[in-house]
Amino acid sequence: MKSFRLVLFLCLVGVMSSCDKFLDIRPTGRVIAETGEEYRALLTTEYKNFPEDRGLVSFRSDEMTLDASTTSSEDLSAFFDLWAWNDQAPQATTVSLGWRRYYHAIYIANTLIANRYTMTQISEPDRRQLVGEAYMMRAYCHFLLANLYAPPYTTVRPDTARAVPLMLSADVNLVPKSSSLAEVYTQVERDIDSAAILMNKVEWPTGLNYRFNTISAKALKARLALYQADWTGALAAAQQVIAAHPALEDLTLSSALLPTSYKSAENIVALEQVMTPTYARAGRVSDELLALYRSGDRRKAHYFNAVSSTTTLLRKGGGGEQHSTFRSAEFYLIAAEAAAQLGSLAQARDYLKTLMKKRYTAAFYTLHATAVDALSQADLINYIYDERARELAFEGHRWFDLRRTTRPLLQKTYGTNTYTLAPNDRRYTLRFPTEALEANPGIEKLEH
Repeated sequence: MKSFRLVLFLCLVGVMSSCDKFLDIRPTGRVIAETGEEYRALLTTEYKNFPEDRGLVSFRSDEMTLDASTTSSEDLSAFFDLWAWNDQAPQATTVSLGWRRYYHAIYIANTLIANRYTMTQISEPDRRQLVGEAYMMRAYCHFLLANLYAPPYTTVRPDTARAVPLMLSADVNLVPKSSSLAEVYTQVERDIDSAAILMNKVEWPTGLNYRFNTISAKALKARLALYQADWTGALAAAQQVIAAHPALEDLTLSSALLPTSYKSAENIVALEQVMTPTYARAGRVSDELLALYRSGDRRKAHYFNAVSSTTTLLRKGGGGEQHSTFRSAEFYLIAAEAAAQLGSLAQARDYLKTLMKKRYTAAFYTLHATAVDALSQADLINYIYDERARELAFEGHRWFDLRRTTRPLLQKTYGTNTYTLAPNDRRYTLRFPTEALEANPGIEKLEH
């Protein structure tokens, strides 16, 4: 390709007999979709192939360490440069993020949106739900792309800062340029609103809950507002999520599921595996993260497996049931942070303590809750940041939280070498993929 173009791969694979029952995808094999079932198959394939980049960028955060004695040479060749922030000249074996896969998913979403009135053999409620999911897919892909490849919203002038190409039509001949960060965020919100109007499924049955639903529109709006530091909007949207889906797993009970299980009561949407078996095998839980867990915190035992005095592995990842894109605990934390930023400290503490009560043994909950009640506004906000690190560890939030908040100094050691990410380092934002730049040298220019 001489220009960066989005290519539609509509030659779908046959039945995937090896799929687990959670994502038992059975595409139709048709090249040109006509019926509602065929359009559903197109979108289902994008759900199935959605990138696990939120887990991949965990390597860049302070959650994970690589160790010569435990990390295989194969994993080192795949992940070391990501982990050490070597973006200038990475090895050819370094794993790539899913740039093309995002834009392929956006293309399919655009195709569904463009053909919303021509698809046949589908009821009106099912058509509306399907097209609403397409808007959500387009919104979520653009949102992730902007937060991987554009500067944090609150650190720049969003109306002039370069983001990523906005793709809003199913045209394979487009030669795109980048839109501003403000334009991308505005379009994401528009798509969320369109999805919210169309979707009618509040909850999918277990096994189909990788699909977007009505609550997920509120959830993505809350996360979008959080990343913009729109505290009023974040609080309002998070409150809507909590009202619709308040359930929290009680980790003080031995029978509790991991909250990241797609079978968990906390699940809202279980699209992403986040920490794949390969990611979970390659790295170890960092000492810095483990040190954040306080006495009586049941998450440390539930989320991690201390196999020795020096090595701790991850229970939250590695395949199986662990699929989580939106779950209710995140929105208690968003509500707490937004309320604290707005100066509503009692409200912030209430949201925070509601979550903590399900995570700490009774005696230690009382101790830590009393300490939370005594915190100043600044200290409470910092406590909520730490609570996000504890609660959402290895779920693809930490890297984005570091970007949107303090962008601190990070240092990592491998053998005798130390690698440093300076405060506000430009490497907090990923470079556009080389293949995209080579195919279309003008892709980073703002569209006017």
